[in-house]
Amino acid sequence: MANKLTRKLKTFQTSLGFFDLAIAAPSMKAGLEAWGARSNLFHQGAARETDDPDIVAATLAKPGIVLKRPVGTNQPFTEHAGLPTRLAGPERDRPRKSPRTPARPSSRTTDKAAERTAALAFARAQKQREAERQKEEAALAKARARRDKAMAKAQAALDKARRAHEARADAIETERAALDERMQAEAERWQREKEKLEAALRRAREQG
Repeated sequence: MANKLTRKLKTFQTSLGFFDLAIAAPSMKAGLEAWGARSNLFHQGAARETDDPDIVAATLAKPGIVLKRPVGTNQPFTEHAGLPTRLAGPERDRPRKSPRTPARPSSRTTDKAAERTAALAFARAQKQREAERQKEEAALAKARARRDKAMAKAQAALDKARRAHEARADAIETERAALDERMQAEAERWQREKEKLEAALRRAREQG
């Protein structure tokens, strides 16, 4: 694990949205993870390793931290960069090489202790990002659990109300069927009584 942590860091650069991004990382994969990229920007030609001494120095000072600058500018890379005042043309989404300055051998050569310190700092930053990601995932899982619980409760209440409605509707239907039978029986009784009374009335008229 110690050998893995002390791998020499490289500086990678890309452009996403309104910003140029740069980071000191041990590999392209680690750089992509830190940027939150969903595709391989290096294979797409949208990211590259840079040896610009100013960018290298800035990223090695804060290994594992994604540094930014407004896209289309040559401003220094920092953790918190402002939005660009104006945007370039279609080329703004491609990495640009900053004007090269003469290499400074003294700043380009780092000893093993410095490399180890930078690598450990990158590992700490990576661990912090992973902890934040896990915290976000836990919060999302908790929110989903609350939503699922609320949905289950609402569904149970709906099902209970539906069953109660169906029971009352069945009872009303049963009562209505009984009323229909009573109505039919009353109609038949009245028809018989009516016929008997009408016959009696006819006989009374005939006798008069």
